[in-house]
Amino acid sequence: MFRVLLLNDDYTPMDFVVRILREIFHKESSEAERIMLNVHRKGCGLCGVYPYEIAETRVARVHARASAAGYPLRCRMEPDV
Repeated sequence: MFRVLLLNDDYTPMDFVVRILREIFHKESSEAERIMLNVHRKGCGLCGVYPYEIAETRVARVHARASAAGYPLRCRMEPDV
């Protein structure tokens, strides 16, 4: 299993991050806002733990959506140990 993390940057708006969390990771509004605040305050936020292929797809979707919107939002996956 792999953890998917969103990483903080100084340019991506908070509402865009919440939208990503709701649309790509299927989070409820309150959980999406909590994760977004972790990203903002702590530098990263856990989006979920998934099998490799799903984690890889979600990371790619975040990067594609952020790039299309002109934001530098980054996402990464790491083994869940």
